Amino acid sequence: MIHYIQTDSQSVDFQLLVQALDADLKVRDGDEHAFYAQFNTIEALKHVIVAYEGSTPVGCGAFKHHSAEAAEVKRMYVALTHRGRGIASGVLAELEAWASALGYSKCILETGTKQPEAIGLYQKNQYQLIANYGQYAGLANSVCFEKTLKKLQNE
Repeated sequence: MIHYIQTDSQSVDFQLLVQALDADLKVRDGDEHAFYAQFNTIEALKHVIVAYEGSTPVGCGAFKHHSAEAAEVKRMYVALTHRGRGIASGVLAELEAWASALGYSKCILETGTKQPEAIGLYQKNQYQLIANYGQYAGLANSVCFEKTLKKLQNE
């Protein structure tokens, strides 16, 4: 059974999962890895979800403040041995609910054209393609998405 924990970037389990993510991205991104890596530091992330199977960390994701309306989803990853089981969608749903509870009305994110699994994940979870924003504007290997968040029922 998968369960999800809210934490921050001080979580050792999160840090270990991000190391595996970065190793994968280094291969996929090749010469562009250093450029993208500068936007993916984790030291100050306050909103992190770690997915566990029992006591084993198997997936993660985070978000950070982007604007008054938007939380930016970062550092999504599921261990290779646990893919195809809906864990990434679960992490994403947890992040969206947390962002909504904090008053954000949408989530935005950037992923790479060399990450077709990620593109599929976001499309499956109702993210819409948007123009590349910020540092990703004009980059052919970046793809940006946005999703409007549902308001909490008890508001």
